[in-house]
Amino acid sequence: MIELKKQSLSEMFLIYFDKRMLKILLLGAISGFPWVLIGSSLSLWLKEDGLSRSTIGWAGLIFGVYAFNYLWAPLVDRIQIPFLTKKIGHRRGWIVLMQLVILFSLIMWSIINPTENLALVITVGLIIAIASATQDITVDALRIEQIGENEGKSMAAGAAMAVVGWWSGYKLGGVLSLFSAEILQNKGFENYWQLTFLILGILVILMNIGLMFVKESENSERYSKQKDNDKLILNRFKSKNAFTQFISWIGGTISGPITSFFKKNGFSIALGILGFVFLFKVGEAFLGRMSIIFYKEIGFSKSDIAIYSKTLGWITTVIFTLLGGLFVIRSGVLKAMFLAGIIMASTNLLFSVLAWSDKSELLFAIAVIFDDIAAAFATVAFVAFISLLVDRAYTATQYALLASIGTAGRTTLASSSGSLVDWLNGDWGTFFIITALMVIPSLIILWIMRNKLKLSEK
Repeated sequence: MIELKKQSLSEMFLIYFDKRMLKILLLGAISGFPWVLIGSSLSLWLKEDGLSRSTIGWAGLIFGVYAFNYLWAPLVDRIQIPFLTKKIGHRRGWIVLMQLVILFSLIMWSIINPTENLALVITVGLIIAIASATQDITVDALRIEQIGENEGKSMAAGAAMAVVGWWSGYKLGGVLSLFSAEILQNKGFENYWQLTFLILGILVILMNIGLMFVKESENSERYSKQKDNDKLILNRFKSKNAFTQFISWIGGTISGPITSFFKKNGFSIALGILGFVFLFKVGEAFLGRMSIIFYKEIGFSKSDIAIYSKTLGWITTVIFTLLGGLFVIRSGVLKAMFLAGIIMASTNLLFSVLAWSDKSELLFAIAVIFDDIAAAFATVAFVAFISLLVDRAYTATQYALLASIGTAGRTTLASSSGSLVDWLNGDWGTFFIITALMVIPSLIILWIMRNKLKLSEK
């Protein structure tokens, strides 16, 4: 690994004033906002309509879509959207199309009663998740392609800005969601959540306007390498016709990114990377999936949650994500990953203290703030880690593969979080201790392969 030249914090902080970072910030917000819709907003909507913790927990399976978006990432990487691709570019065309799907879904939610049409509510949530997971493929690719391949420091800073953007979209969207719902509820509107979703639709429109200021450059080298891979497969066929060309295109689209990843890292290390990515943030996901239910059950209102968990949490996240980015630049991504794992486990234990204490706004604020610090630090290190692993010829697909495998651990396993709380008879303190222990297997894997990872951190 390349030795990093030490700089003062003020010198390192100047990297965030690169104009590309503002564009990456917006891309992050576009990516994070849909999680508000199918996360806290949907969970609280269902909770206030009388549905059980287990039902809400299992409804979270719609997040599982993010775990499998790598399956269609190669198609998103290559298929052009009629009209949109020519007008605004390949990456932006896909993002705008998916944003329109999300906007239409919010309109659908605004006319549905979850008590009477739970299946339809979940189906629309699934559509939002699919659209969000699909746009993430190209959002991440567009974000990585804003930075040069050999700009390791800028990549770490870009990862920090992407995380700040993601949490800004998620936290501020959550603030808008919770305050809108509470104000409308206090004014006597029975369908206050449905009206809130229409308000959130306005935010989707504003984000698309901002997207037009993010430049997209054509990558002829990427297209050339993809076509060369197609030709290698086509040359294995005796006859060359439309059918064999189609098979070659499909084969090259799917096999190219995977083959490249395993060749670069070696089979055993590649499997180790996949295992680490899958397990690293499972404990955080278990806590996150049930956190808003926990807050509600111990007596905090929607406005309390909005202030402490969303507003203060966002401020904390922004500050410590930027500091985390500087730590990654100065100390390297591997040290950052180990430290992030330890911090995540430690902060989860604060929720046990909160659960076993009387209702306390001070403890609530401390637990939420330190949890957001841990999440910010862990996420920026994680994003920088997988961004440095991708091959630029297959940016979208390889990043989607790694990110979706990470999401698979967080969503498929964490969907049982509500059932675990029920099995513990509502013992939230023990639940949070279990979540703290979940990071240990991933750190063991990272320790074993630490000296064999191929990371460029110039």
